[in-house]
Amino acid sequence: MKLALGPLQYYWPRVATLQFYESVREWPVDIVYLGETVCSRRHELRLPDWIEVADMLAEAGKAVVLSTQVLLESGADLNTLRKIAGNDRYAVEANDMGAVHLMQGQPFVAGPFLNIYNTPTLEVIAGLGATRWTMPLEMGREGLAQLQQGRPAGLQTEVFAYGRMPLAFSARCFTARNRNFPKDNCQYVCMDHPDGLLLETKESQPFLTINGIQTQSALVYTLIHELAALRTLGVDVLRLSPQSRDMDQVVAAFRDVLEARADAGEAHARLVPLMPAGPCNGYWHGRAGLDMVPPQATMA
Repeated sequence: MKLALGPLQYYWPRVATLQFYESVREWPVDIVYLGETVCSRRHELRLPDWIEVADMLAEAGKAVVLSTQVLLESGADLNTLRKIAGNDRYAVEANDMGAVHLMQGQPFVAGPFLNIYNTPTLEVIAGLGATRWTMPLEMGREGLAQLQQGRPAGLQTEVFAYGRMPLAFSARCFTARNRNFPKDNCQYVCMDHPDGLLLETKESQPFLTINGIQTQSALVYTLIHELAALRTLGVDVLRLSPQSRDMDQVVAAFRDVLEARADAGEAHARLVPLMPAGPCNGYWHGRAGLDMVPPQATMA
């Protein structure tokens, strides 16, 4: 299986973002997704800047994919989408059906937000040009097994395996609302929260994470114990979502398990102190997303 670094979900300063991707050149990841997928008001890097980062990573031997924005709200957003879809240098991850349409039958990666939950939908997406599809976040092991049985020939499968899960998008900016700012004058307060803003219940229990117009899981989804099962199911790519600190060590832990240099239990013990919040894996087991189901077996 290959390791992919997913698109950056948070709003980091320009220098921090560029330094992060400079370091990615040396990490043992095969695929890197680039671009703004959450909010078009995040302007530290624009499309030409992302292309420069893509060039740097491609020179380092990484397969680069340009990700499209999930929720488009303006003509400027549409223009950016058209430029991404029309680029002739890098693969594209389509995160809404508008992006799929603009690809006009050219090869693309079907992102996790296309809501592919059954074989007929998977066949349609493959017929429109998808070469790889990404399992929806809420889908578990049983659902994936069913789709893998009917997967069209030549279509690869990618699974989100680490990170706070992007669950929903809204036209309202919750981070700005938290500071009593209107969305159109948000003061870019997302930058104050490099791993999102935790939302707790009245009982002080973690509930969700606010990331601008995006709502994420409060806990960090991890399938480090499930790599053997994922391999058995025929999964081709594991997606790891960037976090602000220690991401190199997260990548190393997954790579060590894949290459049998460490077992899953040891790798999980290494991961937990690196996480911005506690671990969860409930969706994979058909349970509440916040659950952390103990491993039944580890990968040797």
